[in-house]
Amino acid sequence: MLLLFETPAGFALFKVLDEGKLSKVEDLSKEFASPDSARQVVKLRAFSKFENIADALSAATQLIESKPSKGLRKFLRSHCDGDILAIADSKLGNTIKEKLQIECVHNNSIMELMRGVRSQLTELISGLAAQDVAPMSLGLSHSLSRYKLKFSPDKVDTMVIQAISLLDDLDKELNTYAMRVREWYGWHFPELAKIVQDNILYAKSVKLMGYRSNAAKLDFSEMLPEEVETELKEAAVISMGTEVSDLDLENIKDLCNQVLSLSEYRAQLYDYLKSRMNTIAPNLTALVGELVGARLIAHGGSLVNLSKQPGSTVQILGAEKALFRALKTKHATPKYGLIYHASLIGQAAPKHKGKISRSLAAKAALAIRCDALGDGGDNTMGVENRIKLEARLRSLEGKELSCSAGSVKGKPNIEFYDKDRKKGSGGMITPAKTYNPAADSVLALTESLSKDDKEEAEPEVVEEEQKKKKKKKRAEPEGATPGAVDDAEVETELTKKEKKKKRKHTEEADEDGDADVSEKKKKKKRKHAETEDGGDETSAKKKDKKKKKKSQD
Repeated sequence: MLLLFETPAGFALFKVLDEGKLSKVEDLSKEFASPDSARQVVKLRAFSKFENIADALSAATQLIESKPSKGLRKFLRSHCDGDILAIADSKLGNTIKEKLQIECVHNNSIMELMRGVRSQLTELISGLAAQDVAPMSLGLSHSLSRYKLKFSPDKVDTMVIQAISLLDDLDKELNTYAMRVREWYGWHFPELAKIVQDNILYAKSVKLMGYRSNAAKLDFSEMLPEEVETELKEAAVISMGTEVSDLDLENIKDLCNQVLSLSEYRAQLYDYLKSRMNTIAPNLTALVGELVGARLIAHGGSLVNLSKQPGSTVQILGAEKALFRALKTKHATPKYGLIYHASLIGQAAPKHKGKISRSLAAKAALAIRCDALGDGGDNTMGVENRIKLEARLRSLEGKELSCSAGSVKGKPNIEFYDKDRKKGSGGMITPAKTYNPAADSVLALTESLSKDDKEEAEPEVVEEEQKKKKKKKRAEPEGATPGAVDDAEVETELTKKEKKKKRKHTEEADEDGDADVSEKKKKKKRKHAETEDGGDETSAKKKDKKKKKKSQD
């Protein structure tokens, strides 16, 4: 039986001298108490040394994945001829058995044997000193940890966090210094502040010009357009500013030099930040830009911490105060935080900013995870997602897309069911109903109805008109004109209306009379009842008096 043992220096193959001792697992530790007793159990047969640290790292990583390296396969083929191989990993044994046809063994006794060999490793392998094994194992463990964590010294996000913080501080200082220059030099040349709006160009102009009286002699064509230059020279002649001394002007120029040096350093720092962001988080940079990506990393603490956050958290990162205030007051929560400054959200209309920020945050979360934990160092995923988001933005704005990208597809046209519409045609089964003014008339239809209206009228109404005309002709006396007949009809209708009104008045009067009679009857009944009650009372009083008289007698 052969024992395969891996060391930081290479692979060792030991020959088990006494296999009978493997049956007693409890006594194996005693066999390796001293180097002499250990040599009686195992003996070194062969040793395969690693050429460099890269070879050792590749072999160790493949062993972790239960795969034999190329050097290990060659080593076993050359030294294992029909022998049983004892190994520490059962999965590795299955792989060796499939690829090399070498029978492998793994059990508790083999693990105890490995433990004993590790305790006497320097004595069993000649030429391997203890002081050499410790640094080799430490270096290999560090390299292996870096590989497992996908760690690279180029991907240190601490530099990005410090750079973006310094960039923000520089912007604040630059604004403060530039406003101080404008205020200070404004006492001498106040009109210059409105003519030159840019802070850097203002500092350069002040440094070059000095006193405003020198403006007419100088050439500002390298830094200012022609129109601004002519305006500056004209304003310098008629300026209302006060005079300043040479010492004051020297201090103003020194401040201008500070502003210009800070602006140059800011440009260098921005280039450094841009290069670092393209190295550390290329996909995130392609989606949201260098500055927004760096601020997200700085706010999250690190790229790995930011990769653990979901898309909803990335969306509102930087708006924590607004979020908790909205939750406390039960108002609408914010839709975006630091991600609001990304170019994609800036391009969107105000009503679409919420949708685009939600989509961008989801894609940014995926890009951050790819940058933090992925192997690739390119920005292909970020560029693809940016193209999809731009297509999404165009679809929201109603623009036609050249091609459908991702989930951005045209919605199907949903037709509502209509029972009166034929299938497969645009026509209706029944003709559309039109408004018939003749159906609303109360009076008899006259002959002024046009032929077009008669044709459009319903057949029932036309039949009624014809019947009425026949009745009119019968009722008309001979020689009467149609106008006279119409007047007579109007008079008859008026008389009918007057008769109806009279009937109503009479009915109302009858009702009032009946009500009066009934009230009179009720009054009589009340009086009669009162008189009856009074008579009863008088009769009762008379009877009481008679009784009293009898009792007195």
